[in-house]
Amino acid sequence: MHAMILAGGLSHERDVSIRSGRRVMEELRDAGVEVSMHDVDHGLIPALKEGGVDVVWPLLHGASGEDGSLQALLEVVGVPYVGTTSQAARVAWNKSVAKTLMARYGISTPDAVTMPQSLFREVGAEQMLDSIAAKLGFPLVVKPVRGGSALGLSIVQTREDLARAMVHCFAYGDMALIERFVEGREIAMSVIGSGDDARALPGVEVSAADGRYDYDARYNPGRIEYFAPARLSVEEAELVAHTALRVHQSMDLRDLSRVDIILDHDGVAQVIDINICPGMTETSLMPQAIGAAGMPLRELYYAIAASAASRGV
Repeated sequence: MHAMILAGGLSHERDVSIRSGRRVMEELRDAGVEVSMHDVDHGLIPALKEGGVDVVWPLLHGASGEDGSLQALLEVVGVPYVGTTSQAARVAWNKSVAKTLMARYGISTPDAVTMPQSLFREVGAEQMLDSIAAKLGFPLVVKPVRGGSALGLSIVQTREDLARAMVHCFAYGDMALIERFVEGREIAMSVIGSGDDARALPGVEVSAADGRYDYDARYNPGRIEYFAPARLSVEEAELVAHTALRVHQSMDLRDLSRVDIILDHDGVAQVIDINICPGMTETSLMPQAIGAAGMPLRELYYAIAASAASRGV
């Protein structure tokens, strides 16, 4: 089997993507797979059309790898690939659309409003912010509707900080999701498989001493303490696993995903993010979950790649 890893791209998460790609490439090689790694550039389509590639594993984080466009390209070229279809990826990538769909399926997610940057200019930013604050209260989470790795995310405690958070958010996209902050334990739930065969791996609890699980904390060791498996009762573990599986299956996700959940003080599992292309770096959450399940990385990665190759486009 010849697998091509796609990593890099032009998003803010390029470096993380390359680190993820290298880690997966090493594990697949150790499993006996012929592996190459390619960036998303002018040479990609010719490399795919030359033949000899049995399966592509996209590991691009950010828009180009998670908004469905790269998946659509692979479908057009006719090369099997790991991960969610282009149609399902487009839904999961847009946090506002994903929240609407989850609400339809009865999956808990924090109350939020979505606002474009253009509307702030048209009706007046201060009046908009006052109205948002009155509706949702504080604290709030402000983040881009389309984005990952906590880029552009702020936790806002007061009205005075809200404007600054909006400016920070709009630096990463023209649409902002302003969401009610939920207190509780953050549990990252990884899911592998597709449809009825999908299963949740043990949760990974994320504990930040300063309460900020931002980009730097995610990819530079030291600021975050991880517990794999998460410190949950049997009932809590079943709840977050069931919630992650419902998200994965109801949104037609495929092969692998990561669902980030806040288990709030009332025992409600609140979904705060969905990742169709989770990070695979040395500090990433999915590899930790795989380790907590007692599964060798190379064997699981081989199984994922082989399954995608045999499935076809």
